[in-house]
Amino acid sequence: MSEIERIIPGRKKELGGFSVARVLPFAKRRRVGPFVFFDEMGPATFAPGHGIDVRPHPHIGLSTVTYLFEGEMDHADTLGVHQTIRPGEVNLMTAGRGITHSERTGPAARKAGQDLHGIQIWIALPDGSEEIEPAFHHHAAAELPEFERGGAMLRLILGTAYEHRSPVKAYSPIVYIHAEAPAGAAIDLPRGHGELAAYVVSGAIEIAGEPVSAGHMAVFAPGEAPVLRVRADSRIMILGGANIGERHIDWNFVSSSKARIEQARADWRASIAGGFKNTPFVLPPGEHEWIPLPGDADTGAPPEQTEDCPTS
Repeated sequence: MSEIERIIPGRKKELGGFSVARVLPFAKRRRVGPFVFFDEMGPATFAPGHGIDVRPHPHIGLSTVTYLFEGEMDHADTLGVHQTIRPGEVNLMTAGRGITHSERTGPAARKAGQDLHGIQIWIALPDGSEEIEPAFHHHAAAELPEFERGGAMLRLILGTAYEHRSPVKAYSPIVYIHAEAPAGAAIDLPRGHGELAAYVVSGAIEIAGEPVSAGHMAVFAPGEAPVLRVRADSRIMILGGANIGERHIDWNFVSSSKARIEQARADWRASIAGGFKNTPFVLPPGEHEWIPLPGDADTGAPPEQTEDCPTS
């Protein structure tokens, strides 16, 4: 049996000069462990005066993790958090029973222009934690364990691997690693994580003689933890964890219950209709725009505004 179950290509979409490659969910592989969503943002270059503006939108039942290689973004949410994230740092937002947030290019970066490149993921919350209170955690780059393995430098973003543990909050068994690997490196994947995958951001790797090129995710057969042999200088994301069971995804909502998702949709419509005052969802402080449910009338932004939107 092959060590690779499936290779998933990132499906690219251009959004106003900004390229996004969606890897998960995929029609024949909806998730890897608790990872239900995986997007590569960029690389993109924004000229001075330009940036991304993802208007406020809701989430339930998940944690979002933003991790950048280049550039910076500003996060704002209904907890009152306003946090700029820069390369190597981690923004972890846990939606739980419900949260609204926006992602924008901050004033200084917008004025100067910038290169932007990173990964955004959604992690489904496990049974018993789907309706927890929303929360936000930010971790500086220096807080993450960094170590050498098989000739590559690894940074542990989430979970445990190779006797290291990330300080970032995790709600179920998980592993998420950023690897910078020169040609000739050989990384033995961490064992004991249930489901595993590796995404090649740049470069090229080989697994049991099968090549995996940039922009592709190799999902490994259950129980397999093969060696990644690096054929060209590469940037690789390693991800996986315990299978948490069936999850439904509808727009920005994730839940084990279809009825709960329908309730979230109704709550977002009711919040818009109620002007976000004493409603199930509210807007982050200082925000006055929003994204409607797909197919609904867009009254949440000036007519001239367009959405340079990686993950809304």
